[in-house]
Amino acid sequence: MTGEMSIERAKTHLEAWYDAELKVSTGQSYTIAGRTLTRVNLPEIRKQIEYWENRIARMKSRGRSRVRRIIPRDI
Repeated sequence: MTGEMSIERAKTHLEAWYDAELKVSTGQSYTIAGRTLTRVNLPEIRKQIEYWENRIARMKSRGRSRVRRIIPRDI
């Protein structure tokens, strides 16, 4: 595969963003031993989910398009 992403890999990315959305719903940031972790904001996560859903949909429909040739005729 030369530079083309597989649908399985795209689904893996989408799953990661779904997981991030769940984690953010339990807390945007937390502190352990004086160190703070802040997660990406929810609008950015939803934007990424939409991106990956659309990309997967395009990948699935890519093989379904048909090209038709029309030859005009003067009758």
